[in-house]
This record gives sequence, structure tokens and C-alpha cells, in this order.
Amino acid sequence: MMIDLSPFRSVHIDPVARRARVTGGSLLGQLDHDAMSFDLVTTMGTVSHTGVGGLVTGGGFGRVGRRFGLAIDNLTAVDVVGADGQLRRATADLEPDLFWGVRGGGGNFGIVTNFEFRLHPMQRQVVGGNIVYPISRAREVLSLYADYMPDAPDELDLSPFMALPSGGEPGVVGFGVCWSGPAGQAERVLAPMRRLGTPLADVEPMDYVALQRSGDISDPRARASYLKSGFLPELSADLITALVEGLEGHPNRSTIMFIQPGGGAVGRIANDATAFSHRDALGNLGIGVDWAANDDPAAHIAWIREFWTNIEPFTQGFYSNDGAPDMYTDSAIARNYRGNLARLVRIKRRYDPDNLFRLNANIAPG
Repeated sequence: MMIDLSPFRSVHIDPVARRARVTGGSLLGQLDHDAMSFDLVTTMGTVSHTGVGGLVTGGGFGRVGRRFGLAIDNLTAVDVVGADGQLRRATADLEPDLFWGVRGGGGNFGIVTNFEFRLHPMQRQVVGGNIVYPISRAREVLSLYADYMPDAPDELDLSPFMALPSGGEPGVVGFGVCWSGPAGQAERVLAPMRRLGTPLADVEPMDYVALQRSGDISDPRARASYLKSGFLPELSADLITALVEGLEGHPNRSTIMFIQPGGGAVGRIANDATAFSHRDALGNLGIGVDWAANDDPAAHIAWIREFWTNIEPFTQGFYSNDGAPDMYTDSAIARNYRGNLARLVRIKRRYDPDNLFRLNANIAPG
């Protein structure tokens, strides 16, 4: 049985209390749009047609995450329908274990029908877009990121990527950028990237909501895809070599590598403060392939699985919003939740003892 919340979409902004109340089937684009109408924002993904529920319960990276924390760090309350059919309100004071568990534990404990978020004042205009270079500059781009990002200001979201399109088109490397600090400081903050020379494409001042929608077209739909992910304690020289030398193009598939940055406000919260346990990560590394839906997937999946065997030793755990289902083994899940696993199992045993909610990165009740 599948429960479809997609018709259950509503966003209400309280600009005085700086709170957003969002129903469980809503898309993040509506929240971005409605909050920014009051010059308010909270961390929400990077593709506006992403569902709020799935994004948030897994953690919720986003373009203002280093400034304001993950989506779960801005969550103040949830309404959850449990396996017993009961509706529960959960906050830091009311059902605190359930509130702790849904912040990173995914859909293991019930169906979240309502979310309440803390909002933050922010100007509409940011400096954003992609700084793009030929793929031949990949080692320089990734090395610069490794050196610069650990000490970058919180207002800078810098997400490196490598992309190899299908059909033999030339590959590119670069940074997805969102600078949400004072406009006059943007060039000083981006100065290290300027040392790489004139890019193929560059950033510009733009509306934040427009930036949030900018990936909607490039995010693959009506294509088959497969994604691996893992958290990075660092971006070492050996990992850079493995990425640069191992990533290959293919005439019938697109291949992409990206890093969603951690650090900043994300990293100033303890690993056990929420179920999400990778506060110490430099970022989340994702490597994906996509291909025409009518193409035979076997060769494409086999390639990325083989490639990932060389990358996985540099990672810790996986981001449950990104990982392929074959990553969800019991041992991998145990490693992923690290020191938080025992508490998650106790919460699962209390709220879903028969493991009704199991089609996920499943936390078994014991």
C-alpha cells in the first residue's frame, strides 16, 4: 500500500513569529516563494519540485545550510501519524524522542503530515549560479575546494561538480555558488576561484527563489538514474585523483559528481543532537548516472558500482536522501547512524514495533 500526500499541499507563513507551517505533501519551491515574500528563508534543498517531507526527514542540505543549518535544524514541530494510527504532535518538549528521531531518521517512525519551521531574515538578492571550467581543470578545481572550503564564511555555499554529458559532448567542472552575505563582499569571497582564470560561465546577482528553481530543468526526469552517496571527512589528494582519473563519459549516459557542503552552522551542532549523525563531515559526495528510460540499465549500473568501490573507502556512511536502495544493508545502516543507532532502535521499538514503515533505510526494531 502507498499513501500519497501529494494533494496535501499548503504553506502558511507567520512573518511576525517567523514561522512556516507546511503540510506533508508540499514542495519546497512553494515554501521558498512564500517565505521570501516576507524576506524570510529557511534551508530547503536545491531543486524546487522536491517534496518537503522526504528532504527534511533525511536531514535537508540546501544553499543556505552553512548559514542557518540543515532543514532539520530549523524544524520546531511535526505532526506524525504512527503505525498505530495515532496522530502525535512532537517538539523538543512534547514526544521529544520522536522529534529527535524524525530529524534524520527518515520515514522510520511514521508519516509526517505537518512541519513547522523557524524562518530567518534574508535579502532576496544573492550572488549565485555556476562557475564553470573545462573538465581538464578538474584537479585544480577540486584541490582549491579542499583548501578553501573548511574556512569559508558561513554565507557561502560552494558545491563542486563534474559533469560528463551523454552523446560525447565535452565535460565540465565547476562550482555551484550561493553567496547570501553582503553583496559588496561577494568578489572578495570568490577571489580564490578567480585565480583559476576566466570561466566558461559565471555567477551573477539574482533572486534567491530564481536560484532555487534554476536546477529544475537540469535535474533529470523521465530518465532512469542511479546514485551513490557518502559523507566526506576530507577531500584528500588521493580521493581527488580517484575522482578525476576514474570518472568516465559514455555515449548513452550522463555522469555527474557533486559535493553538498557541510561545515558552518551544520557542523556546530553535536552529532547526537539529532538522528542525523554526520555533523563533522566536509560534505556529502554524490556520484550518479542517468540514461534513457528504455535503455538497458545493466551496463550503467555495473559501471557506477565498480567505480564506487574505489571511492567508498574515502567516505563515511551515506545520505539516505541520495543513496541507492542497495546501500541499505543492516551493517551499512548501523555504520551510517554511528553512535545514534541504539537510541533510534529504542524509538523504533516504541513507535513502530512491527516495522510497518520499512521501505526505507530501515531501522529494525530489534
